[in-house]
Amino acid sequence: MSKWIVEDLEEGLRYSYKLNKVLSSTQSKFQQVDVCETEPFGRVLIIDGLLQSTQLDEHIYHECLVHPAMLAHATGPKRVFIGGGGEGSTAREVLRHESVEKCVMVDIDGDVVDFCKAHLPENAEAFADPRLDLVIDDCKVQLEKATEKFDVIIMDLDDPLEGGPCYWLYCKEFYEMCKSKLNPGGILVTQASGAGIKQHKAVLSPVLNTLKQVFPACKAYKEAIYSFADQWGFVIAHSDPNTASVSVEEVDKRIAARIKGELKFLDGESYTGAFCLSKELRKSFQAETRVLSKDSPAVFLQHMEGVSKYTKESDASESTDASKRQRVV
Repeated sequence: MSKWIVEDLEEGLRYSYKLNKVLSSTQSKFQQVDVCETEPFGRVLIIDGLLQSTQLDEHIYHECLVHPAMLAHATGPKRVFIGGGGEGSTAREVLRHESVEKCVMVDIDGDVVDFCKAHLPENAEAFADPRLDLVIDDCKVQLEKATEKFDVIIMDLDDPLEGGPCYWLYCKEFYEMCKSKLNPGGILVTQASGAGIKQHKAVLSPVLNTLKQVFPACKAYKEAIYSFADQWGFVIAHSDPNTASVSVEEVDKRIAARIKGELKFLDGESYTGAFCLSKELRKSFQAETRVLSKDSPAVFLQHMEGVSKYTKESDASESTDASKRQRVV
């Protein structure tokens, strides 16, 4: 009988997709990691029961996370810091920029990094690049200790999950520290979870408002990620407001001049389109008052338990408590 991965996105809304095969699994000190073959998405990476990236569309997420900040930098960033990003795809995209001399990637879970090195061959070149300085540690600790500053800081983190290590990295105190670690004209970008009509209120909206308290120019942008069953949100923060606007023509010019190889998804037109938000979303952001802090973070429900705990035989008409992905508290 066939097996289906079942996720309850919210009360009354269920999402399921066919599991063809579990290719490999491991339990690290911090989380359960699975690489699986699925019917709709091909090979997928799942961490603590949550879909992280898929062979079908991970390039959309990673191009949208990395290149808007890298291309907005006026002269081309030389030093880049990545917080998280253990699968290696964020580093892969950063290292496509010819200007990059050093990319420091800090992920807390060395077991996940090793697992992804073994099972995600598309990132082998990035992990082998001599410009990559891979550190296994808490990215907050490493960034605080850094004596040299960065041109771009990219936060490719888990969502701020209850009991997880990342919730503090979406707070004002952390963003203030990040700003102090940027060179003049430096840019910070972070993934900020769902950007759809309901989910944007959980993380994206308060993260945008929090960054506005720290940086002189901030923008939210979004893109549809098919495997995530939603629009996905990002926030970019500029230490120099003059870098916050780049024309379609200039984006295309910088892509041609700075990036090795051809991007699959992003060009000047799609770059600009990602920042075009609906009237409803803009009004929601304007009304936002929350400022995230260590004492008042945005928190999702706790992790699920891995593929073995949330698959069901054949019929996906029911789910168990372990299969719930109730995103918002």
